[in-house]
Amino acid sequence: MNTTRSGRPALTRPDGTPLRVLVVDDDPDLAEVLTGALRYEGWEVREAGDGESALVAARELRPDAVVLDVMLPDTDGFAVLRSLHQVKPDVCVLFLTARDAVEDRIAGITAGGDDYVTKPFSLEEVVARLRGLLRRAGMARQQDEGPRLTVGDLTMDEEAREVTRAGELIELSPTEFELLRFLMRNPRRVLSKAQILDRVWSYDFGGRAHVVELYISYLRKKVDAGREPMIHTVRGAGYVLKPVTR
Repeated sequence: MNTTRSGRPALTRPDGTPLRVLVVDDDPDLAEVLTGALRYEGWEVREAGDGESALVAARELRPDAVVLDVMLPDTDGFAVLRSLHQVKPDVCVLFLTARDAVEDRIAGITAGGDDYVTKPFSLEEVVARLRGLLRRAGMARQQDEGPRLTVGDLTMDEEAREVTRAGELIELSPTEFELLRFLMRNPRRVLSKAQILDRVWSYDFGGRAHVVELYISYLRKKVDAGREPMIHTVRGAGYVLKPVTR
């Protein structure tokens, strides 16, 4: 099993490259400590001390997750989050706050944050929260997992060619399997019919859109039947697979 220097199982992006995390806090000492702890996980980490520099860093880094202080010198974390979602809509956000009021927690989640920790906090807690967020969002995989894809409660073992949702086995045809694999390798990303045809069927786009529509309907009947839907149609753009948020 591949582990980090802290002894935890190593997490990477699905393609095996290091996870990218942006730390945004105007306390340079705290930002440095957080950055060091996350680099200890083997991740690529950048830090910023205010909202403006955070957005510049986000455009350059394209982070998978952001550790974001609510109180910043030039703005607040909620405003930064709204701008971050324009840069990278699927980014995971963990808020840091010195306030423990219920309304602050609600404001953070309503603004699109995924989780929060209240200062003072332990570095172990921040790392554990981030690892959980990234795995649930399908943006990270454990290096010892082998050829396995996970998006929310949907899991695909590429080697065994088995798919389960919430532990329940889903039987797929070879074409359905390849289509789902393409969707799972690009979670939260809208894929056009042309992209799907090219990748799954190796066709040039030209009047074959009905093939994609047909197989998407097959997948929905198997993956989403009786459950919260994960496969969504984006009108005029294509299809997207997203984990169910609660």
